[in-house]
Amino acid sequence: MKKVKVGVVGCGNISDIYLTNSKKYDVLEIVAVCDQLRERAGAQAEKYGIGKVYDDVADIMADGEIEVILNLTNPNAHYPVNMMALKAGKHVYTEKSLAVTTQEGQEIIALAQEKGLRVGAAPDTFLGGRLQTCRKLIDEGWIGKPIAATAFMTCHGHEIWHPGPQFYYKPGAGPMYDMGPYYVTALLSLLGPARRVCGSVQKTFGQRRITSEPCFGELVAVEVPTHIAGTVEFDIGAIATVITSFDIWDSHLPRLEIYGTEGTLTLPDADPLAGPNLFEGPILLRRSDEADWNGFPSTLPRKEATAWREIPTVFGYNENSRILGLADMCAAIGSGRRHRANGNMALHALEIMQGIHDAAESGKYHEMESTFERPEAMPMNQPDYVFSE
Repeated sequence: MKKVKVGVVGCGNISDIYLTNSKKYDVLEIVAVCDQLRERAGAQAEKYGIGKVYDDVADIMADGEIEVILNLTNPNAHYPVNMMALKAGKHVYTEKSLAVTTQEGQEIIALAQEKGLRVGAAPDTFLGGRLQTCRKLIDEGWIGKPIAATAFMTCHGHEIWHPGPQFYYKPGAGPMYDMGPYYVTALLSLLGPARRVCGSVQKTFGQRRITSEPCFGELVAVEVPTHIAGTVEFDIGAIATVITSFDIWDSHLPRLEIYGTEGTLTLPDADPLAGPNLFEGPILLRRSDEADWNGFPSTLPRKEATAWREIPTVFGYNENSRILGLADMCAAIGSGRRHRANGNMALHALEIMQGIHDAAESGKYHEMESTFERPEAMPMNQPDYVFSE
């Protein structure tokens, strides 16, 4: 299969895992990098053996060899860079989220459709072994008909570890737009499109003190809500509770649970930066005949409940496989099929996240306008990093 030539815009922290993993695939080749700090782009080019270095986005867009732009800029730059790529006649794959607002996302998708180009977007963790195995369990009826779900991302912010956490507290960021895409996209991959959402939000602290280097001691003004509680109603009838927070020190909440008429599926990670944020991890299942509440109330002492069953993953990509979504898109360009981490799904996730914020402000449900087709499941017997289309 011919390798698709890719140009990267943005050479910050996240670029390392993308550039490292790009070497594992035979469907794409990164031929150029661009960053407004030329020395940073140059360092990444030298480290990863990339031939072309740019410090002007217009120049990389004009490079005729490049077919796809990989947009790794900060969230506020996603929209303009995505639009520039499409206007230059290039497909685009962007880090989360697709854009800062639903309207911007709609404009990106509309332009791509007008020009016959593809849009892909992170997160692609839903293509990993754990969530693909969860999907198989749900689709095969192991928990019956899904009726509800919970998704919890609770921590005390990124200023304790990130070298430049200021943007997490500016418009377009906050816990829902930063970490929410992993959780919302996971739910969409398992349950399909949503029909309406509502929510409540608050900003607990007006300032945050950075305790990481190199900005230790700097105060950051908080411009966005930092605790968001949302409810998402899905077309299939399931109702999900989604909480994302930068205001909570500790919790014992699972990261993600799906409740069905015949059982429960859980991702039990203790680490708030794990859960759907990872490609790998434990999956626990308990069916109705094993439940703690089966036959309750009963004479005490109660019979000891059956332990949760840990389910082995039966799909590949059980390590940090970021860029998988782009590789899948590049393979799809060659074969003509629909790629999985696609723009319509990303737009739907963005509308859910903004809709929760909008509903909190208006006090009314947000009725969803966008929709998407649930992506095709990953193949079970295909080796990692190989696309045999």
